[in-house]
Amino acid sequence: MWGGPGIGEGLEESEGVRFVREELRGSGCEWDLQSPGAWGAWRTWGNPCTLWVWDLVCAARWKVPLEQTTHLLGWALGSIAAGMACDRFGRRPTFLVSLGLAVPLGLSVALAIDFVMVLVARLLFGAALAGAFLSLYVARLELCDPPHRLEVTMIAGFSWLAGELLLPGLAVLCRDWRVLQGAVTAVCPALLLESPRWLLATQQLDRARRTLRALAGSGGRGAEERSSTMAELEALAEQCPQPHYHTVCEIFGTRVIWKNAVILGFTAFIGSGIRHCFTRNLAPHLPRFLPAYFALRGPEAAACLFLCVTAERCGRRAVLLLCTVLTGTASLLLLALTQYLLELIVLMLSVLGVTASHAVTMLSIFFASEVLPTVVRGAGLGLVVGANLVGSAAAPIAAVASSRGFFLHHLVFASFAILAVLSIMLLPESQGRRLPHSLQEGESQRRPPLFRRPPREDHLPLLAPRGIPHDYSRIVPSAQRALGSGRGPAGPPAET
Repeated sequence: MWGGPGIGEGLEESEGVRFVREELRGSGCEWDLQSPGAWGAWRTWGNPCTLWVWDLVCAARWKVPLEQTTHLLGWALGSIAAGMACDRFGRRPTFLVSLGLAVPLGLSVALAIDFVMVLVARLLFGAALAGAFLSLYVARLELCDPPHRLEVTMIAGFSWLAGELLLPGLAVLCRDWRVLQGAVTAVCPALLLESPRWLLATQQLDRARRTLRALAGSGGRGAEERSSTMAELEALAEQCPQPHYHTVCEIFGTRVIWKNAVILGFTAFIGSGIRHCFTRNLAPHLPRFLPAYFALRGPEAAACLFLCVTAERCGRRAVLLLCTVLTGTASLLLLALTQYLLELIVLMLSVLGVTASHAVTMLSIFFASEVLPTVVRGAGLGLVVGANLVGSAAAPIAAVASSRGFFLHHLVFASFAILAVLSIMLLPESQGRRLPHSLQEGESQRRPPLFRRPPREDHLPLLAPRGIPHDYSRIVPSAQRALGSGRGPAGPPAET
């Protein structure tokens, strides 16, 4: 989005014009000083198309963080809206609609003719990308059994990181931001199956039967196992249940589910918001442009690798607690002792803080996807991801104010990190446990001791075993009848 290489900082307007003339001499273009925009517009000989060049430097440099904040706001709003759509219409329709909207919206960014159009297009483009990301994240998680949920999610995280590492190379090949925007927009919509967990949790048994038949056929399962699953579904369908959907408002009426969502959204907000405090200390030590971009991807990869090694062995809650403690400790030390510490120690604490904050953000989102019940998993996870993106907006907002208010920003987020350490102790443990499906199952989750984990449930059937009631209100009458049948004629209960 920059007007041109080298234009702006330290150049007068006439010097900038001469620089651009020299750059495009012999290219068949004319510099039009009367066109709108601080640096004019390029007009190709014999071509009515105009490529606008905006002033995004010097006095107008605030437009760059404004564009970044707008894009993150679009991601936050899109996450919340897509989460509610996932719980009402399904994961697959939300994913396909989001991808279908992302293509024209991405092209509209590339074809924007003024800065206001860029802001609006980037806002909507971010919302569409957030919908595709969230629906795919939820659907992928619900198709995995407990031992492979973390593994598959971390593989997806490494794929995301690989895309970030390839982006500068793609930018060098495109050599123009409009061409680059068009290249990253050229996506191929992937057709994925609907989540059978969501279909069963919302009592859509006909669609669940078709989806499970497709999964059983592609997975190479035996005919006997397929027939058993289909027979169980047909037995459930004889009751003719109506689909029952849940909204995000029902989360607010719960106690345990709402508490878990608020705590994990709070930690995701802190992990992304406090990262700016560490990267600001790293800025003087980083080289310019591409080497700095690649250097900042290193802590993200280290955080992803750390979670792969520890989160499955030590538990989600213990690792999240450790990473939050490291983040808060590094932040407090830098806040109080930066001017007294050696430059090497400041650099090491900053790298540790960036890595730990990445781990806090990734694990908070993954943890929330495991403890939220299936019927409201999309809406709840959308709120957590939205809080994470609001925290990410702290960096561009701080860039607008230059260095003013940085100490207060650092102090507030360091205090929040200490508060998050105390609240994490209230979370349940989801390692090796089945995903909760209903609101009742989500409310029944309890907080185990920190160093004592609940028994693992690695290989669970998708359907609940027969004979296990979902409505526990029948347990008391059944127990009373059993006790009544055990009494003798005289009335005293039989000894057991």
